Amino acid sequence: MDRVDRRRFLSATLAGMAVVAFNPLGGTWVTAAEAAEGGPPGAVAVPDLDGELVVDPAARAAAADDYGHLVSRTPVAVLRPGSVQDVVRLVRYANRHRIAVAMRGQGHSTYGQAQVTAGVVIDSTTLDQVREIHSDRVVVDAGVTWFDLATQTLARGFIPPVLTDYLDLSIGGTLAVGGIGGASGLYGLQVDNVLELEVVTGEGRLVRCSPTRSRTLFESALGGLGQSAVIVSATLTLLPAPERARGYQLFYPDLDTYLDDQRRALAAGQFSSLEGQAQPSAAGGWEYFVDAAVYYSGPGPDDAAVTSGLNFDAARTVVTDYSFADWIDRLRPTVEFLTGIGVWFLPHPWANVFLPASRTAEVVSATLADLTVADTGQGPVLLYPFRTGLVRHPFVQVPAEPEAFLFALLRTTVGPTTAESQLAGNRELYERTRDAGGKHYPAGSIPFTPRDWVDHFGRDYPALRAAKVRWDPKRVLTPGQGIFGRPR
Repeated sequence: MDRVDRRRFLSATLAGMAVVAFNPLGGTWVTAAEAAEGGPPGAVAVPDLDGELVVDPAARAAAADDYGHLVSRTPVAVLRPGSVQDVVRLVRYANRHRIAVAMRGQGHSTYGQAQVTAGVVIDSTTLDQVREIHSDRVVVDAGVTWFDLATQTLARGFIPPVLTDYLDLSIGGTLAVGGIGGASGLYGLQVDNVLELEVVTGEGRLVRCSPTRSRTLFESALGGLGQSAVIVSATLTLLPAPERARGYQLFYPDLDTYLDDQRRALAAGQFSSLEGQAQPSAAGGWEYFVDAAVYYSGPGPDDAAVTSGLNFDAARTVVTDYSFADWIDRLRPTVEFLTGIGVWFLPHPWANVFLPASRTAEVVSATLADLTVADTGQGPVLLYPFRTGLVRHPFVQVPAEPEAFLFALLRTTVGPTTAESQLAGNRELYERTRDAGGKHYPAGSIPFTPRDWVDHFGRDYPALRAAKVRWDPKRVLTPGQGIFGRPR
């Protein structure tokens, strides 16, 4: 075995659990303690790292889980990169020895997407720097959360155009999937507001890419589910930040009126943020509410003008003023409460689909007809529109209509309901969605086969496969998605 200098690992407190070499014959890693005893013959030293590659049980167990708590795939090591170059070195090393690799941010996927069996998980949370803030753009590491980014840009008077509702997600994680939020009706998804990326391809090459530089790789990385490259930094668009937000909850007893008003508000641009939900009605069945906001600085908006032309139940309207910072982070108190009572740590078989506007009423009605509070575990049911024409990256699949609706069952497994029955319900929703011309938003928990992925990507599948062959020919990146074979 090659001599390994002790400077290759950071902390003596790991008691020899830092990885220093790989044994190709056994497909196992060699720790410092094993290396000190001579190690297996033929082991190959890992490259010098600014961070650390560890195999302690706690690190591996954390990387074998995610927010869904449904899938567990244990890696043989976890990289905590001290620099972007660590990602380059590790992926290059993994490519040479055919070791599977997945990048993990905040672990908020729900079906093992960022896990890998018998490979390496890169913990991007150590890539946590906001590098540059300008009046129109920000350069940020992939492991930074949207909350931390928004906090720093707001201090300078700027904000990214689109934020997810839950801000404690990593930038690299949402850009690999799409990133949808209340402002998507105006600005598209988060991937549609990226100016430039730094990525590491499956061969271990660090590439700067943009719409004018390595464009094919740029488009493959954004919404590409980590198949061609892992994102290590991004340059994002910024806009001037408003001072305040006025929130509007507008209630509807029937689905058709609700959907009509959502589409009317979207077309007119009546709100700065436009979302909505279905919830159980006290009278039985389901009711619906628009959850929207108008952003402003200075005098507040005219409420009558804002809601003009909409056919909601005026007697139940809720109007609330927020600071802009409080509005974008309004879920935090709920998350802290759920965490405190343990709900955050239960299984979450979430389903997220995009429905063509013309078939939304049909799919939602059929789904809600059999859905109960027990089926969702009291998790919210999201339903709101966006313009598909603003979604410009080919591997983010949206329906072939000008308008689509996000329909999301954010389930929690509680009481007598089982995760297996909820997953079966998710699969049924997907098939209903697929048959209506809709698409899976692949951050959730819908059992998928490689054949399903071919159907999902449709005419874009050959381009995705070509990108995989070009940028990750040994197929080491992100096997947990199971796009090109059984997840591992």
